[in-house]
Amino acid sequence: MTSMAPTSDEPDLSYLLDHTSHVLRTRMAAALAELGLTARMHCVLVHALEEERTQIQLAEIGDMDKTTMVVTVDALEEAELAERRPSSTDRRARIIAVTEKGAELARQSQRVVDRVHREALAELGDSEAKALVSLLTRLTQGSLGTPSETPQPARRARQRGR
Repeated sequence: MTSMAPTSDEPDLSYLLDHTSHVLRTRMAAALAELGLTARMHCVLVHALEEERTQIQLAEIGDMDKTTMVVTVDALEEAELAERRPSSTDRRARIIAVTEKGAELARQSQRVVDRVHREALAELGDSEAKALVSLLTRLTQGSLGTPSETPQPARRARQRGR
């Protein structure tokens, strides 16, 4: 009996990118959990430290919906890592201000994130790692930079508890 499945000589790029992304996310989640943070909490802390940003701006940077952002900021406030404050430029807007404790934890968590990324690329060697990052950057700034419009948008993979 012959298989009726179509064949392809092309590498399964979707699988390769999806699988490596999934494994990297799980490693990142485990490493950040040791500090009591999620990847979303880390993202908010780091980007809120860069400049005064509203919850809406931080949600866009972190690709979070409004509900997820509120839950994330609530957790940061409960842990005394950040607080909501009125914006200095728009009295209707609320910014996320990082506390001293939050800033210190953000520095620690950035070192963890950098370590996880270094470890992920370590088996490639310097030149291959630089080439991979350069090529992926080029793709994200080019042909794979913007999702296609579709009748039913493809859902981005999300990790629970992140």
